[in-house]
Amino acid sequence: MAKLFTGLVLVASSWLVAQGAQAQEADAALIQRGEAVAIEGDCAACHSEPGRPAFSGGHPIKSPLGTIYSTNITPSLEAGIGHYSLEEFSAALRQGVRADGGHLYPAMPYTAYAKLTDDDIEALYAYFMHGVAPADVAAEETALPFPFNLRFSMAGWNLLFLDDAPFEPDPARSEQYNRGAYLVQGATHCGTCHTPRNFLMAERDSAALEGASLGTWYAPNITADVQNGIGDWSHAQLVDYLRTGHADNGATAGGPMLEAIDLSFSRMPLTDLEAIATYLLPEGSESAAPINAEASSPDAETSNASAPQPLSDDDTPAALAAISPGERVYRNQCAACHAPDGGGLNGLPSLVGHPVLDKPNADNVVMAVLEGVWPEHRQGMLGFAEELDDFQVADVTNYLMDEFGGSDVRIDTARVAELRAGGAPSTLLLLARVGMVAGAVVVVALLVLMFWRRRKRLR
Repeated sequence: MAKLFTGLVLVASSWLVAQGAQAQEADAALIQRGEAVAIEGDCAACHSEPGRPAFSGGHPIKSPLGTIYSTNITPSLEAGIGHYSLEEFSAALRQGVRADGGHLYPAMPYTAYAKLTDDDIEALYAYFMHGVAPADVAAEETALPFPFNLRFSMAGWNLLFLDDAPFEPDPARSEQYNRGAYLVQGATHCGTCHTPRNFLMAERDSAALEGASLGTWYAPNITADVQNGIGDWSHAQLVDYLRTGHADNGATAGGPMLEAIDLSFSRMPLTDLEAIATYLLPEGSESAAPINAEASSPDAETSNASAPQPLSDDDTPAALAAISPGERVYRNQCAACHAPDGGGLNGLPSLVGHPVLDKPNADNVVMAVLEGVWPEHRQGMLGFAEELDDFQVADVTNYLMDEFGGSDVRIDTARVAELRAGGAPSTLLLLARVGMVAGAVVVVALLVLMFWRRRKRLR
């Protein structure tokens, strides 16, 4: 009897151990899936700051209304979200409402994260609660000017502009297309940058992904429009661009897009990048020929023929007297890497027909000149903000747009100065304050009228 009892105990113990191991394995898989969702959502870009623990916040996000500091999203009970329940975590992601009832600003793209499925939110919660180290480091408080410091006003904004319905796949489309739609509309929140906004800073759904200014850098049109968007890219080119920041049509990522590629897209599975390409590009575009590549451009020979030629010792004085200020800056600062004819040297990109020169504005050219382009762990381009003044930056930008891009887009020194300073100030603050003053005047007038009528009745 004792042996039987001992055997039953051993069997029960083995079963419990097996169940525990299975539970741990399931939890580990859920955490791993949550990490993948965090990569898709590019959470590290905003919530991790150099010199601070991972996901402890404190990253300054420049907005037209002022600087917004990202929050600590580690499982710290003191400074992070360690006390959040799954339901509270979901509300923050989908409705922009914190556990204490306070509202988040839409700099946190909860309008896009609202599309996430329950399963992905549960996985993301498991990752941040059990896969991220707690950091008891408080992030700097956001202090926007009045009236935008009144967070409860976001409740009205949400009523107007927040669609918190989860993503619904299109049954008429392929699984790959729907996966791409889910990522673009949800986790990767492409519309946050690439969709223009109305005067209340809400995305204009009627112009989804048609391009928008981020204050400094310009997020281009990424619709399938052949003339204005990326409709003449092939699937392979778009996948390569998302994976590496480069494509064989000459496209080179810079600014916030380069950051998104380094921290998010380059770490995503190839199948997801292919799904995104399937969603963004029309069917059949896989066979599209590379665009803007020097070898395939019909104007490449003409462009190279008209490109500046290297100076020799005996014609330097005459040549310097004849060239434009923009060409002079190019020869002094750019030709050593990009070649006098713009064709590129030692593997550096050609500027002849470069896609950045075929945009409705020259903002990204200016930003690349000012800030440079520095991909993670790879060779990059130096910025010239300290070496070149606004006149020189405008001159060389206009030279590049005309000489190598064949574009009639131009930029002036006033816009260069704005970009150097972080972008043009928003008029929304002035409008809000004028509106509040006008509202206060109306209220006071109504009160005076009521008081006057009451006194008149009492006479």
